[in-house]
Amino acid sequence: MGNRLLYVGLDVGGTTMKACVVDETGQAYPSISMATEAYKGQDHGLETMAESIRRAVSEAGKTMSEIAGIGVATPGPMDISGGIILEPANLKPWKNVPVRKYIQEAFGLPTAYQNDANAAALGEFWVGAGKEAKSLVLFTLGTGIGGGIILHNRVLEGEHSHGAEIGHMKVEMTKPRLCGCGHWGCLESYASATSVVKRTKEALESDGGKSILHTIWQGGDQEITSRDIFDAAKNGDELAQKIVDETSFYLAVGAMNLMHIIDPEIVAFGGGMVAAGPDFLQKIQHYVKELALPVPAEKTIIRYAMLGSDAGMIGSAAGARMLTNNGKL
Repeated sequence: MGNRLLYVGLDVGGTTMKACVVDETGQAYPSISMATEAYKGQDHGLETMAESIRRAVSEAGKTMSEIAGIGVATPGPMDISGGIILEPANLKPWKNVPVRKYIQEAFGLPTAYQNDANAAALGEFWVGAGKEAKSLVLFTLGTGIGGGIILHNRVLEGEHSHGAEIGHMKVEMTKPRLCGCGHWGCLESYASATSVVKRTKEALESDGGKSILHTIWQGGDQEITSRDIFDAAKNGDELAQKIVDETSFYLAVGAMNLMHIIDPEIVAFGGGMVAAGPDFLQKIQHYVKELALPVPAEKTIIRYAMLGSDAGMIGSAAGARMLTNNGKL
């Protein structure tokens, strides 16, 4: 192993959990994944977390004696400082799960605990889109919109573990859309992959059959995806182009709001929707320049994230490194 310290990062999702060993430079060893199987209960979930950590260490060709710390990321809601996942919607029937305590006692190692989107932001900040930067905002674009904010090496967790819920900032209150959170006008209800599909279906119902997307979705069983919509836009479909343009505008509104509040060095967009490619990013950049104040509009770097689905694991390991390194990466 040489003189490099090693950490394990574990990213727990609703369907699978992924883990890997990461060295002190942010270099990740090959990862492993296991089914979360939340329906089997939280005791089974905790045992699976521990087994994932053991398998990741084995996959890296290391032993637990070589590991300096462990980082775990889970979905919210959570009590970050208490190390507890509260009542997660996509991990039912888990409730008040003492994640950090269990892992710390199972391995006898310092254990960091973080929100999954915060961990992804920390990973990007350490060795991804924000490498060498002092501050970063990450938007994760998927089924919903998550995010994380890193300011001067610190994760913005907030007083109640609800910092950086950027998918739930309000972007429209005149005729707001209902969000999955139960409130109205959230960014997530306009610019997540789910909402892109929903808005497209609504538009298809009144476009007179002009869009090529009708061949995919006819109101029946075949589902339309956000990828279908972005592909149609690239092929010149006017309805799809309008949806993509509106989506990029709303994401620019979200970015602009955070730029005006915290003035970050970098705003990065990650998650499945970045597969839309450079044209989509350019649209977001265009609207940011139109909407933001002149100095942040000129100086803030707007880019795609770089670590893909590994960001949460690497960021979890970064949390462990900070825990054992006086708060420094």
